[in-house]
Amino acid sequence: MSSPADPVAVPRVAVIGGGPAGLFAAEQLCAAGLAVDLYEAKGSPGRKFLIAGKGGLNLTHSDARPLFDSRYRSQSTAVASWLDAFDADALRRWAAGLGVETYVGSSGRVFPVDRKAAPLLRGWVRRLKEQGVRFHVQHRWQGWDADGALRFATAEGDTRVVANATVLALGGGSWPQLGSDGSWVPLLQERGVAVAPLQPANCGFDVAWTPWFVQRHAGTPLKSVVAHWTDLQGTDHQQQGECVVSEYGIEGSLVYAVSADLRDALARDGTATLWLDLVPGRSQERLAADLARPRKGRSFGEHLRRQTGVDAVKASLLFEVLGKEAGQDVDRVAAALKRLPVVLQRPRPMAEAISTAGGVMLPAMDADLMLQAVPGVFCAGEMLDWEAPTGGYLLTACYASAQRAADGVVAWLAAR
Repeated sequence: MSSPADPVAVPRVAVIGGGPAGLFAAEQLCAAGLAVDLYEAKGSPGRKFLIAGKGGLNLTHSDARPLFDSRYRSQSTAVASWLDAFDADALRRWAAGLGVETYVGSSGRVFPVDRKAAPLLRGWVRRLKEQGVRFHVQHRWQGWDADGALRFATAEGDTRVVANATVLALGGGSWPQLGSDGSWVPLLQERGVAVAPLQPANCGFDVAWTPWFVQRHAGTPLKSVVAHWTDLQGTDHQQQGECVVSEYGIEGSLVYAVSADLRDALARDGTATLWLDLVPGRSQERLAADLARPRKGRSFGEHLRRQTGVDAVKASLLFEVLGKEAGQDVDRVAAALKRLPVVLQRPRPMAEAISTAGGVMLPAMDADLMLQAVPGVFCAGEMLDWEAPTGGYLLTACYASAQRAADGVVAWLAAR
C-alpha cells in the first residue's frame, strides 16, 4: 500500500483513465505544479484514441459557436461553459504545440495534416513523462477501501493509493475491449453518485432485411441520400449524407448523426422509422413522369435505373420495402423514392457504438465537476452525462471537461 500523501509535500493527484480526458487532465495538473500519477487499466494509454484515428483522426470541428455548442443537445449550456475555457481553436493550438498541424476538411471537420493518431499520442505521452507525470499501466480501479484509499487490481495483486485529489476519466461503455467498459458505474452508485444509464450513441440500428438483400448488398454504401425523421417533441428534421447497408441493418455517418433521436424514439415507442430520400435532386412529380415512360421491353428494375439514375443498392432497397410487384404502381414508386420508410428494430449493442450517452449526472457534481457525494473526486470525459454526434465534438468536450476538472482540482486544493 502506498504511504499516505504528505500534506506538507507537493499535493499528489491520481488521474484514473488514460484516454484523452485523463491525459489532458494530467497535463494541466502537472502544469499547475502538482504531482500527478496516471493509472490505466490496459497495458498502454490511449487505445481507443488510436483506433478512432485509424480512418483519420477527427480532432474537432470548425463550426462557429454557438452552433458548435448546440451539438451537445440537452447539455449544450453546460458544455458551452467548459468550451469557454477550452474550445476547438484551443484544441488546434494545443495540437500545434505537439508539432501536429491541422486542417479543415470539406465537411468542416478538423484533422491532423497526416490524419494519424499514433504520432500525436506518442509525442503527447513522451512529453507528459518528461514533465513528470508517472504512468501506472495495468492498474484497474476497484473503488475505495474503508479508509478512503483508492483500490487497484494489478498483475502483482491489489494495491492501495492515497492521493490528495482524484480525477476519474474512465470513459463510457463502448468498445469495452479497449478499456471503457462502464465497470465504474456501480462503484460510484455505491457512494451515492447519481448515474444515468449508459446507452449506445453514434450507433447503427437493426433492420429486418431479407437474406436475399443482405447477401447482395451488405457493406454497400447508400450515397447522397437525405434522411427524414421526427424527434420526441414531434419536430421533423432532415439531413443529407451517406450511410451503409449492413448485415444487421443500417449504419454510417448519416445514421450516427441522427441516432440519438432514433434511439430515444425506440425507447419510448418501441419503434422508429427513418425515411430516406433516395433521389434528392428530383421531385416526386418528375420521377413519376419519368417512370411512366414506355419500358420498351425492359424489366422494371432496369427501367427504374435508366429513368431515375438510382444504383443497384437503391433499387434493391426500394423492392425490399415495397415488394417485388412495386413496378405496377409508378406513383407509389415515385413517392417511395422520395420518402422510403426504413423501420428500425433496435439500436446496436453499446459495445459496438462509437460512444455512449448517459453517465455521471451533471447535478451530481459542482460547477468544477467535483462529485457532491465524494469531495476531492472530480470527473471528466465521456463518463459524464452528455453526448454529441461524430465530427470532432466528442473529443473536444472530453478535452474541455478535463480542463474544467483540472482547474477545479487546483482551486479545491488551494482552498484547503
